[in-house]
Amino acid sequence: MLLIVGTVPDETFPLTLGPAVLDGADMIVNGIRVPVNRGTPALLAAVLAACQVLGPLPVETALVGDIGTGKGSRNLYEHLSRELPGMATTTLAFHYLQPDVDWHNKVLFAVEGMAKRPVLIADAGFMYAAKMSGQAQSYDLFTPDVGELSFLADETAPHPFYTRGFILHQDKNVPDLIARAHEYQNGARHLLVKGSVDYVVEDGEITGQISKPAAEAMEAMGGTGDTLTGLVCALIESGKLISDACRIAALVNRVAGMYADPTPACQVMDIILQIPKALARVLEDQ
Repeated sequence: MLLIVGTVPDETFPLTLGPAVLDGADMIVNGIRVPVNRGTPALLAAVLAACQVLGPLPVETALVGDIGTGKGSRNLYEHLSRELPGMATTTLAFHYLQPDVDWHNKVLFAVEGMAKRPVLIADAGFMYAAKMSGQAQSYDLFTPDVGELSFLADETAPHPFYTRGFILHQDKNVPDLIARAHEYQNGARHLLVKGSVDYVVEDGEITGQISKPAAEAMEAMGGTGDTLTGLVCALIESGKLISDACRIAALVNRVAGMYADPTPACQVMDIILQIPKALARVLEDQ
């Protein structure tokens, strides 16, 4: 089972568990409708779109509302620390959660209590917490953008706010940042670095770079990094090796963007609708 853990930007949204379905431009979880625009709902929508090609995968979600105060995230952390040891999860992806080192460590301890250790994926806030706790290497995959990679590469920064000045010159220095993150053990075993060029990394070594096709409007569109992470999650759960899943996902996300022919006015749902066609094409070409 693939379990997606994350938040939605609505403080009234209750802790909600169960499968998700895609209905037009909305996600429905246990009868609760959530707009798909970016964040964890966009990640989930990408997973479900990929399942149209990969076949029905067992996908569950654990969502809670949080607008940045951390209250909802702490409730979800507490639930996971209590329930994870009894869950049969094969791929576990943590997304937008307020970084909290203490709660992160409790959740990671709960993972170690599971009968079989799942593939561990972290993005966004949970990836920050993993690095801040010194436990980054407990993870199989991080999916940072270049700014997030700068934090991973800064061995002295206790929090993203304190990342050193090389964040300002990051685009040309991605290989150096990857090397620094690996040297100081602040990266997972695999990295998928999202940007104008997507880098696939294993054990600190760049094994792939994907830059084409390129839809310039996607660079400014919120949520396309979330769809990329969702694609990786689905491909790993389907049985792909992590490095292969990263490479395929990066290419699919770009091909979906090409099919959508986005303008600055487009929304991430325009990309998600093209994922089945793009994934089918990329897999056929493998």
